[in-house]
Amino acid sequence: MYLLINTLASFIQIYTVLLIIRVLLTWFPNINWYNQPFTTLSQITDPYLNLFRRIIPPLGGMDFSPMLAIILLQLLGSLIGGLQAYA
Repeated sequence: MYLLINTLASFIQIYTVLLIIRVLLTWFPNINWYNQPFTTLSQITDPYLNLFRRIIPPLGGMDFSPMLAIILLQLLGSLIGGLQAYA
């Protein structure tokens, strides 16, 4: 059980970092998202972000869905961290 919880916590941390990298890269308009490694990063993160884009559409050209997505991942990570204490 400990291995599963630890693996899930590590996955959430890595995925959060990938989301932050994805958001930071959107600040550079000259990035071609059809070239590697950007295509892979987009394919990994966009399905999760699209869930939140349906809830919060871009407002005034600003996409606030990554903030909600990262907050939810952090909450999930905290819950799993609490489980690690009991495992």
